[in-house]
Amino acid sequence: MADTLIKVDLAQSAYENEQVHNRWHPDIPMACWVNPGDEFILETYDWTGGFIKNNESADDVRDIDLSIVHFLSGPVGVRGVKPGDLLVVDLLDVGAKPESQWGFNGFFSKKNGGGFLTDHFPLAQKSIWDFHGVYTTSRHVPGVEFAGLIHPGLIGCLPDPKLLHTWNERETGLIKTDPDRVPPLANPPFAATAHMGKLVGDAGRRAAAEGARTVPPREHGGNCDIKDLSRGSKVYFPVYVDGAGLSVGDLHFSQGDGEITFCGAIEMAGWVHMRVSVIKDGMAKYGIRNPIFKPSPITPTYNDYLIFEGISVD
Repeated sequence: MADTLIKVDLAQSAYENEQVHNRWHPDIPMACWVNPGDEFILETYDWTGGFIKNNESADDVRDIDLSIVHFLSGPVGVRGVKPGDLLVVDLLDVGAKPESQWGFNGFFSKKNGGGFLTDHFPLAQKSIWDFHGVYTTSRHVPGVEFAGLIHPGLIGCLPDPKLLHTWNERETGLIKTDPDRVPPLANPPFAATAHMGKLVGDAGRRAAAEGARTVPPREHGGNCDIKDLSRGSKVYFPVYVDGAGLSVGDLHFSQGDGEITFCGAIEMAGWVHMRVSVIKDGMAKYGIRNPIFKPSPITPTYNDYLIFEGISVD
């Protein structure tokens, strides 16, 4: 059995767990270290750190402070990995925590986060989904049962200072093109709700003031929300800092091609079983500047037919 290197207590605030962070910054210390070829398991909070509850009210979806997200488990340092390498991550399995066999999805309020359908659905809504092995059902969407394709919505490596500066400059410039837009076109650094893992004190406060938010995907990976990046996938990540600094979170029991309601996946707490290896100087060798991946060989099929078994006795 692979060792569980990062554990999360769902009864504990994510801010109290030093192996979790919610910003990207090169100074965040590694939560743990592994060697190339190692297999290990990381437990994760749901992306809100447990703010959304298993109940009948969507007030939590309406009222959540979205500057707290996403809570990521890591960073995991990989010994011997250097900037310019490619970190190869095999997603061997993904699952829900035994004590949390449920997830949620919904519509965010137009006044808080919104989504692509807020002109049609401007108010917050929520549905809770219970897990039954590979299947899920919801008391809020009766009569529906389907198989999920569990995957991490967010996975990536730490940026170096140059890349972090590029992100902040690029996204601040985008906000300036329409400064009064609600919600804003991008999310600038916001220190008040930052959690920098083991980085505390003055150094932690300085990093929090410039740490990149986790909402968009970027050159290092990040919040890609790709449903086929599931168990069985192999991902090649560009490395920007010594040790790579791999982090993961925002697990989804299921998701379509895109999250058009902004909370369009079935969000969950869970665990990821992975293996890491390295391709030395892989960024230059293969001309890779963004992650690439081989999709999972496991894909649910919804063809609606019956198969009648028979035996040959003649």
